[in-house]
Amino acid sequence: MRVILVDDEVLALHHMEKLLESIGNIAIVGKFSHPLDGLNASIQERPDVVFIDINMPELNGIAFAERLQRVYPDVIIVFVTAYDEYAVKAFDLDAVDYIVKPVQRKRLEETVRRLRKRIQIDDLPSDSSGMVCCFQSLRFKKSLTSSDFLDVRWRTSKARELFAFFIQHRERPVRKGILLELLWPEFDEKKGYSQLYITIYQIRKTLASINMNITISSFDNSYMLELNDVKLDVDLWEKGMSELNLETDANVSNVIKTMSLYQGDYLSEDGYHWAEQERERLRILWHHYQKQISEYYISKKNYTDAILLHQSEQMLHPYREQSYIMLMKLYDLLGDDNSVEKQYNFLRKMLEDEYDEKPNHSIEKWYRNWKLKKK
Repeated sequence: MRVILVDDEVLALHHMEKLLESIGNIAIVGKFSHPLDGLNASIQERPDVVFIDINMPELNGIAFAERLQRVYPDVIIVFVTAYDEYAVKAFDLDAVDYIVKPVQRKRLEETVRRLRKRIQIDDLPSDSSGMVCCFQSLRFKKSLTSSDFLDVRWRTSKARELFAFFIQHRERPVRKGILLELLWPEFDEKKGYSQLYITIYQIRKTLASINMNITISSFDNSYMLELNDVKLDVDLWEKGMSELNLETDANVSNVIKTMSLYQGDYLSEDGYHWAEQERERLRILWHHYQKQISEYYISKKNYTDAILLHQSEQMLHPYREQSYIMLMKLYDLLGDDNSVEKQYNFLRKMLEDEYDEKPNHSIEKWYRNWKLKKK
């Protein structure tokens, strides 16, 4: 394990060096009493771990860590300080540990155990980048092809919601003040920030527990989530459907496979009010692409697949009239009179139960004409 030490107190610096050397199997590649020298060396040497004192002149440990993480996000940070008031802020920067001076050997041994465990986890080869799913609800998979969702245990509902909000604003900075207004409007600023930092820490721990290489960086009073190599079902679906090509049967098969990523409306089961606009945008896109595929099937007289398509539409969006109408017409083309009647009755019941209404004039007219043809 390669380590750099930064502390403006020379005696404290030497004390930490001796303790780490006595623990063993630790290479101290640099020790600095001037923070800017320590920062430059950390950027050049790329150590596994940097032990940083928080209270230093010119550049305190918090600012030091923020600058270093911008250029070297994989670095492991351990804060060392005579004061415990910065512990909450340490969570915000994803510090592995926070040691209060004077440093005791037993306490440092515990930190070193944590560091070695984390380095071993980071070095493990991964056969999958992982996948975040937002259609229907927030879930995780080991890979795109996996059929099972991971069992994820969120510490709090706020941690889950904050992560979902970051996903919606992925690869873009989000001001911390906006997050306070969204999730902790009842708290004053100091307590709100404390809750925010702790929640960020909880999210990072949850992501690490399921081996998802997703990073949340803190800078300029903002956060930014980066998916790195982790996939997002919304991105895969939008990209795949924007390249819609129905010229051959093989293309149609790929389109249907991509379309199946849409397992339900965006975060619909989570009910986050801030997600409604994005939910509606994706829903409109889904109906647009679904209509194109349906028209392709009908042009090829492939009524069976068109029926299956509209049945899936009805399951996803049972309160829209369009699927009932299309199914009535498709069953008519197949000569399945019983199914036409069923769809009409399903439509009447849905409209009565949900809206206390009856089918509109054009539907009633089509149904009456169809009944007359059957006499």
